[in-house]
Amino acid sequence: MRYTGVTARGIVMPVFRAGDDLVSLVAENLMKAAKNEGFAIEEGDIIGITEAVVARTQSNYAHIDQIAADVRAKLGGKDMGIVFPILSRNRFATVLKAFSAACEKLYVQLSFPSDEVGNLLFDPDLMDDRGVLPTDNFDEDGFRAVFGNTVHRFTGVDYIEYYKSLGSNIEIVFSNDPANILKYTKNVINCDIHTRARTRRRLEKAGAERVFSLDELMTAPVNGSGFNEKYGLLGSNKATETTVKLFPRACDEFVAALREKIRELSGAGIEVLVYGDGGFKDPIGGIWELADPVVSPAHTPRLGGTPNELKLKYFADNEFAGLSGEELEKAMRARISEKDGNLVGSMQSQGTTPRRYSDLVGSLCDLVSGSGDRGTPVVYIKGYFTNFATEA
Repeated sequence: MRYTGVTARGIVMPVFRAGDDLVSLVAENLMKAAKNEGFAIEEGDIIGITEAVVARTQSNYAHIDQIAADVRAKLGGKDMGIVFPILSRNRFATVLKAFSAACEKLYVQLSFPSDEVGNLLFDPDLMDDRGVLPTDNFDEDGFRAVFGNTVHRFTGVDYIEYYKSLGSNIEIVFSNDPANILKYTKNVINCDIHTRARTRRRLEKAGAERVFSLDELMTAPVNGSGFNEKYGLLGSNKATETTVKLFPRACDEFVAALREKIRELSGAGIEVLVYGDGGFKDPIGGIWELADPVVSPAHTPRLGGTPNELKLKYFADNEFAGLSGEELEKAMRARISEKDGNLVGSMQSQGTTPRRYSDLVGSLCDLVSGSGDRGTPVVYIKGYFTNFATEA
């Protein structure tokens, strides 16, 4: 009989450096952890590796001069605008330095009252109090006249002043309409993450002459830089004041190689994924964590599906309401064993939103590993594919 369901362990690892053999180091340290902590490596278990260490061991970095060179070649090096960047010292500040260096004049258009992932410029209630509509547009003086100084509640940073400080040629405007930037320039980078395709279409339809999304910049090496052919600058974050770490490359090959290495050492066929930001939202600050383009850039095939689960409390409150104890448990297990292969739309599965395994597991990994000093960039998960009817 099983007494636990899903368990997730953060696995302490060495500090990885550029050029390290990540496959061997992760596999060997997992074996040590299993031996010393007393858990087994078994078929169907899952191991998650944070994208940061994959990119670091790949030396997938870019300097602001290399980014600027790519931007200059694509947008002309004169006037340029960017729309909808997120407000982040880690995620965007270094990239903004590069954009400023790539042109003579840079217009930065911020959305309001928040950026795409929920970082607020000001309390949304101020829009109602001061008669501001989401369709209104402002230059900086007009914005300050209405909203005054704006300080982020968590970081204590006034992002308007901070972003202006990153380049002497930066002018900031405010609008939720991407086409507003075309009043200033026809050369545009749309910096939003999950809405980038729609924003680009709107800019092109409105008459932009040169438009690039972040995933179209740094897609190939520039003067010896790192790159990402699929995501470009999306998923990048600050490494130093003048360099960014890009999203990792060749992740499919990495997860396949790690799976085989662990099979070689343990005999078990486990699932593997590379994970970045989790797909969850902070209930206090309203910030959506997912600033990466995806939760998981690569994973083994089983993690590409979605759960197909019954809602136990539905049966406990309805069909099996008259049962209790061992009789209730036996009926529940039987019903789970007999469930259809696809429960979409069924009342029996209501409340079990079928999110992708890769998004669910990647979010779990992100929560377990944390983003600070825990030293556990690898997470090992057992029992994820079990249910109430699983015997052992």
